[in-house]
Amino acid sequence: MRPFIVRLAKQFQQNGWVVNTPVGVSITIEGDTELQHKFLYQLEHHAPALTKIESLSIQEQVPEQFSDFQIKSSPTKGSRSTFVLPDIATCSACLIDIFNPVSRFYRYPFTSCSHCGPRYSIMQTQPYDRDRTTMAGFNVCSDCKLDYGSNDNRRFHAQTIACPRCGPALSLIGINGKVLAENDRALISASQFLKQGKILAIKGIGGFQLLVDATNQKAIQCLRTRKKRPQKPFALMVAGLTAAQELCFINTLEQEALTSYAAPIVLLKRRNKNSIAEAVAPDTGLLGIMLAYSPLHHLLLHDFGGPLVATSGNCQNEPICIENDQALTRLEGIADYFLIHNRNILRPLDDSVVRLIGEKITVLRRARGYTPMPVTLNTALPDMLALGGQLKNTVAVSRGRQIIVSQHLGDLGCEASQQQFEASLTDLRKFYQIEPVKLMQDSHRGYSSTLSSERLKMLAEPSLAKESVQHHYAHILSCMAEHSLDPPLLGIAWDGSGLGNDNTLWGGEFLLMRTNGFKRFAHFRSFSLPGGTKAIQEPRRSALGLFYEMDSDRLFDWNDQVFSEPELKLLQSALSNQVNCPRTSSVGRLFDAVASLLGLCQINQYEGQAAMLLESCAMNTQGEMRTDEHYPYRLDESEPLVIDWQVIVEKILEDRQCITVDVISEKFHNTLSEIILAIALRAQEQKIVLSGGCFQNACLVEKSLSKLKAAGFTVYCHEKIPPNDGGLSLGQLYAANYLG
Repeated sequence: MRPFIVRLAKQFQQNGWVVNTPVGVSITIEGDTELQHKFLYQLEHHAPALTKIESLSIQEQVPEQFSDFQIKSSPTKGSRSTFVLPDIATCSACLIDIFNPVSRFYRYPFTSCSHCGPRYSIMQTQPYDRDRTTMAGFNVCSDCKLDYGSNDNRRFHAQTIACPRCGPALSLIGINGKVLAENDRALISASQFLKQGKILAIKGIGGFQLLVDATNQKAIQCLRTRKKRPQKPFALMVAGLTAAQELCFINTLEQEALTSYAAPIVLLKRRNKNSIAEAVAPDTGLLGIMLAYSPLHHLLLHDFGGPLVATSGNCQNEPICIENDQALTRLEGIADYFLIHNRNILRPLDDSVVRLIGEKITVLRRARGYTPMPVTLNTALPDMLALGGQLKNTVAVSRGRQIIVSQHLGDLGCEASQQQFEASLTDLRKFYQIEPVKLMQDSHRGYSSTLSSERLKMLAEPSLAKESVQHHYAHILSCMAEHSLDPPLLGIAWDGSGLGNDNTLWGGEFLLMRTNGFKRFAHFRSFSLPGGTKAIQEPRRSALGLFYEMDSDRLFDWNDQVFSEPELKLLQSALSNQVNCPRTSSVGRLFDAVASLLGLCQINQYEGQAAMLLESCAMNTQGEMRTDEHYPYRLDESEPLVIDWQVIVEKILEDRQCITVDVISEKFHNTLSEIILAIALRAQEQKIVLSGGCFQNACLVEKSLSKLKAAGFTVYCHEKIPPNDGGLSLGQLYAANYLG
């Protein structure tokens, strides 16, 4: 904003000053009144692309006879602004520089300007000035100082300005810790190793990534073995849009997401014929594609000459590495070589993931490029903290009308993840100077986030009030917060599981949202999950739980050879005695069971695999094969209403003998969308909200939207905040409006 304002002042002949304060930008202009109005019009209507003017107040003052227009030094005292820029992908002008042999930025991997480059990942504190970033230790050379001070240069007041003479430098390290090459030689050698099928760990914008040749089946299988990631699809990085179009079908909205300043991974429909190795994304019709978003990536891809697998630089289920020594230790045994640099990263930021769902780009993993952009509410909240859930965790803080949701922190199943969770919570509080009056958390006492709240309350702030928010209520509230919605409305929350108010595992919920909480209006018939959390990993157990619920005496008839006889006897005993067999109404587990019945997946190799395979089958049906048919189902007239899935399962078992898995899968998706419509008609609420991990399924969302909109309902889905558990922390904070 400051360089833009200086240019405006020059254009409209205004003297005065601009200053970046902790709460925003303050401007004083002195000059002709008519030109001042033009200045203000340009300020409001033609500000830089990432500018978001939350409020603009104007005061008239006595002229001070300023002689010019200046950028004043930023004060550091005072409350912190909730508007901080995320990391921004390399702009087209800097891209020209790094490939221009006569530019002093030629092949320099840390080139940036006032329009692009790292922001949040390197900011120590606010406001955003070089001496408050990890660039503070790099003294600006005379050439960069000249650019920095020239208001007609796009690097005017660019806080990350650097060139080969004065900025960060690259090193290529072998697994023995020896430096093999530096600077441009390191880049050239790194690309040569990639061509040889080696696995390269590079230090990116928000942390380390693991790169490997996307056309080399053997090299990718090696990465899978070393990273202990047998089947989960890998993301790809390509040099530009043309390369992406060679691999996938891309519509206008997907192209806008790919080429945006956030440069996320976009899930796209793959073309049948391309050079990508099968090991990149087995058993799926989608590819996760991102464009090179930093000069380092652009140069590597240019030198390599093809697509690269680009996955998080971490061990299984751990946070990504951000420090050089940390990466050399943790990624030993995975990477063959390390391309590192000496600019510190303060916050781990994974690559964000988005997908086109229901004609809207929906964020599925919110991190680099999106965090920490705030969610703006209609009404103010007190300063609070929210701790999110167990999986796909985020934390959040509130300040007035703004809620800042942290970057994706991942699953809290290991000690390293829990440490990163607590570090991120501390960082958010410090960065925004939040003094919380309340702590919001999930109602499940076994979640690591909830256990952390106990430590925080006992050890750090014993007087801090604490409130629990039911999991699915928080899901609906997160979407409501994103769209600034208030009750009454019908919220549909479908996911894998979350603790319900009756101490069973909910996950197929229809909630009537009210100003004093919610009412459970309808849900799916519950069934037992043999083995508890083990059933999440094994869809065959969900299928077994369904069969036991339908007819426990015929359990052996439905085995389908997916269990051995001893296994089945053991599980039958557990079900009969209800030992570690929690009850659930989860649609996510229903997806698992159907995938198991159809032989698609008996044991998940990664979270959600069975449901993803089922969706992929449903979207395979084309032309004459496509069907609008759905399975019959029964509603038990009770309060709340109960949706009985038994007839659905019985008909699927019959269909297995005579029609394809693809058609069965589409009929199943049609059935779920019919159920959504039927319950919506009964609830008689005009506004409908869809939230929860099941609504990452584009096929389900699009069928449901079509039916609901045709019936006259107004439907709200997630866009900027994930529908999965990554949105829980936002919903927990928004609950403060309605929990009294």
